[in-house]
Amino acid sequence: MANWGILYLCPTPIGNMEDITLRTLNVLKTVDVIAAEDTRHTIKLLNHYGISKPLISYHEHNEKSRSQEIIKTLKNGKSVALVSDAGMPLISDPGQELVKLAIDEGIKVVPLPGPSAALTALIASGIATRRFCFEGFLPENKKERQKILEELKSERRTIIIYESPHHLAKTLRDLFSSLGNRKITVARELTKIHEEFFHADLRSALEHFSQEVKGEFVLVLDGNQEPAQENWNNLSILDHINLYMSSGMSKMEAIKNVARDRNMPKSEVYKHAIDK
Repeated sequence: MANWGILYLCPTPIGNMEDITLRTLNVLKTVDVIAAEDTRHTIKLLNHYGISKPLISYHEHNEKSRSQEIIKTLKNGKSVALVSDAGMPLISDPGQELVKLAIDEGIKVVPLPGPSAALTALIASGIATRRFCFEGFLPENKKERQKILEELKSERRTIIIYESPHHLAKTLRDLFSSLGNRKITVARELTKIHEEFFHADLRSALEHFSQEVKGEFVLVLDGNQEPAQENWNNLSILDHINLYMSSGMSKMEAIKNVARDRNMPKSEVYKHAIDK
C-alpha cells in the first residue's frame, strides 16, 4: 500500500484558460496518467501549458470499467489526475464511482481547489449566498423532472441549476409554471468573452430568452420566501422577521416581507424590531 499511487481530482478552467491554479499545473506535470472526460478537449489545455502526459478517456459511458482499470494503475504505484472538460470533477460530471472505489481500497484521494461554474454564478447573482442547494441539470424524464420541481417549490435556500442552450427556454417555462415568479440570475458563458449576467425574474427571463441563444448557462434562483406553513399569525413580529432571515434574507428584506404579510407599514415593523 505504501507504494500505491495517488488519485488527484483536478479542476480545470470553465472558460478562460488562465483560471487554473499553479498547484493543478504542477500536479498535471508530475502524475503518470491523466484521465479526462474528453481527451480531445483536455489535450488543448495541456498543449496550452506545454504539458505532455499519457491521456485516457473517462466518461459516463465507460465509468464503471475504466474505474477498475484506474484502480489497478494506482495499485501499481502510478499516480492519476482526474479532470473533467471544465470546472470541478464529479460536479455534474463522472468520477464518483472512481473516488468511491479508491476510498474503499484505501487509496489516497487528493482534491484540489479551483473553478466552479455554480459558485462563480452564485457570488455574482445578488441572490442570497449563505445557504444554497445545487441541482445540476434537471432530469429529462418528464416524471422525474416534475418530482424534482415539486420538491423545489418549498426549497427555501437559493437554487443553482445548470442548463444547455437547447433546453433553456423549456426549463425556464417549467420553473415558472412550478415555482411561480421569483428572482433569477441567468449567467451565460462564464469567464469567456461573451460572459453575460441577466438579473430579473422568471417572467422576464422567459421573454428575454424566448429564442435559442448560444452558450452554457447557470441559473441562480431565489428560494421560497413565503413563511413556513406553521402559520405566522401565531408568531410575534420579531419571530416572523427571524423566520424570513433564516432563509437568507437581509434584515431589511425580511422587514419588508413581514410588513406585506401583516398589511402593516414597513416603518412600524422596523420600529418594533429596533425596540426589541
